[in-house]
Amino acid sequence: MNLLDCTLRDGGYYNNWDFPQPVVDAYLKAVANAGIDYVELGLRNFPKNGFLGAYAYTTEHHLNSLNLPNGPTYGVMVDAKTILSADMDPVAAVDTLFVPRVESKIGLVRIAAHFHEVEHCSPIVTRLKELGYIVGFNLMQAGGKESNVIAEKARIASSWGDNLDVLYFADSLGNMDKDEVDRIIKAIREEWTGVMGIHTHDNMSKGLDNSIAAKNNGVEWLDATITGMGRGAGNTQTERLLAVVGEQYKYNAQPIYDLVIRHFEKMQKEFGWGTNLLYFLGAQNDVHPTYIQNLLSNQQYGTEEIIAAISYLSQLEGTSAFNGSILETAINFDRSTKQVSGSNDLTDLFSGREVLVLTNAPTTRTYLLAIQTYIKLKQPIVVSVNINEFIDPSLIDYYVISHNVKFLTDARKYRSLDKPIILPKHRFDEQEVTALKGVKYIDFGFNNESANFEIHNQYVDTKFDYTSAYLLGVLAIGRPDKVTLVGFDGYESTDSRQQDMLNLFNQYNNLPDVPELLALTPSTYPIAKGSIYAV
Repeated sequence: MNLLDCTLRDGGYYNNWDFPQPVVDAYLKAVANAGIDYVELGLRNFPKNGFLGAYAYTTEHHLNSLNLPNGPTYGVMVDAKTILSADMDPVAAVDTLFVPRVESKIGLVRIAAHFHEVEHCSPIVTRLKELGYIVGFNLMQAGGKESNVIAEKARIASSWGDNLDVLYFADSLGNMDKDEVDRIIKAIREEWTGVMGIHTHDNMSKGLDNSIAAKNNGVEWLDATITGMGRGAGNTQTERLLAVVGEQYKYNAQPIYDLVIRHFEKMQKEFGWGTNLLYFLGAQNDVHPTYIQNLLSNQQYGTEEIIAAISYLSQLEGTSAFNGSILETAINFDRSTKQVSGSNDLTDLFSGREVLVLTNAPTTRTYLLAIQTYIKLKQPIVVSVNINEFIDPSLIDYYVISHNVKFLTDARKYRSLDKPIILPKHRFDEQEVTALKGVKYIDFGFNNESANFEIHNQYVDTKFDYTSAYLLGVLAIGRPDKVTLVGFDGYESTDSRQQDMLNLFNQYNNLPDVPELLALTPSTYPIAKGSIYAV
């Protein structure tokens, strides 16, 4: 018996293959300590539209970032459709997606194919074997197919000879029972005498029974996932399969049990309640505590910014009830009311280059390694919105700020970074301008009078007093060939700032001749979606 756990691959259908690194680390340690034979880490894909996490691509770059414990043979799955629909011949497509086995941390590649694709897959199987991999082939949606059809597909697989190591059949719809499992095995055995595997789903709560039935009928490879995490109703649960056959085959179920309890059962959200100085100051000034809670939950705001926001809120009426738009005004408050253009013309500042924009959002931390890998490989001009707490400063080319409070909080840091800052100087009063001494800056104006989004050579004019609005003006006049965004997560749907941002991006998208925006991390904004992993 060989047990293959494919949690990160099949489970990815529920979370877009975007597993938190602590969970991945715990998972890899547990499956290794349990003695699992094969671990399928994810899919291998060409770039797709929309954000997908690391395990939708499982690139060699990402594999090299993982600490893979000794023991299991690691692998990936590729859909036959991915190869067959590529704009190149199958061998070239395989060579584009895969390096020779001796250069990779994976040793197994499984091909998932629908029945109508089987006869086209010989070049894929052959090339993967030439590259040195253990090659598996999964017959998807085998349930209900006539026995002679199943046997014919098994005959085609047999014609590939030693290039194919294991032939799987998959209960993709989750509707098999033990009799159906036995029928399919018998049909395959008419033409295939090699190693066989089964991939079960649990739609009818028969996944475990079907796996055991297959094992008892000579099937050597059994698939499972932690807690059954997988598409639809899920798969046979690894922990339950081990509970039945673990001791017989010298697996150690305990690490999997611990993994289930600690990481794969439902987790409760953690709240940061409790009094502190900022809550005290808010109460003293009749400021609703939700303002403080929101300010504290956003790590991009320092103590000075929060205190300045509380001071501003205390001067307003109506802050005893929470209003998201007032909160944004508070945190972006500046005392200068002069509305003038900047002194620098940014026309074509980024011409001919890709610009990657970073923020301090949680996703920037989540995908930190992938972001830094992307920067090193693609070499874009990197623009950071305010000081970035996560990204190596040596990778950043420009900073963008639009409000004096944000700059004054981090003035010393900006001086030490020695990188140009794009900012609206007119928003600083005379005393605050002294803080700019010793800082490289580009003065680009920011007015808030126009109901539309107006771009000028030396300033942007928009009613939206957000740094994002200022940034979009900088990008529009700087005219890069491509703009990619990281950390543009979005606000909660009930937050008034979210609607403002939706309107802002729609106004930008309707401007003529502006560079298209592409979000490389998850975003709720109306912009094109890609993935930071699709390098």
